[in-house]
Amino acid sequence: MGASHWDYYVPYREDLEAALQELRHKVFQAEDYFWDPWDDDAAERVAKPRPATIDELWEDGDVQEEGTHSILDMHRVVQPGEEPDYFTVQPVTAAEALRAAGTDRLTRAHVEALQPLAAQRWFGRCAVLHTPAGEPEEIYFWGFSGD
Repeated sequence: MGASHWDYYVPYREDLEAALQELRHKVFQAEDYFWDPWDDDAAERVAKPRPATIDELWEDGDVQEEGTHSILDMHRVVQPGEEPDYFTVQPVTAAEALRAAGTDRLTRAHVEALQPLAAQRWFGRCAVLHTPAGEPEEIYFWGFSGD
């Protein structure tokens, strides 16, 4: 299938980790992710029900190998000074914003310029977007995942 690009806008909140977890919960509840309903290990073609929780989702072998092609593939936000790793979301730094968009007060108008900052598969990025007056308004999450 190959990796899929995904992106989401959520209302701003200071706690990026809480914003990520709330978004993951909403995407899971909406069933807005890739789910292979067939149990390939069964002797006969048997449909698998969707999991009841995100933890159950990640117990599925197919999900562990192929991902969900959604924000559900990102498990946490990287803390300042921490190196990003697979399944993590790294906030855009002020220096990155300046290089990519020419400003550290990003808006939706800058989203296209930010896209190259999420070039690696299985890593996500996030950026705080501002109103024209410079007030934080929303958080943009984006990346690529899935196989």
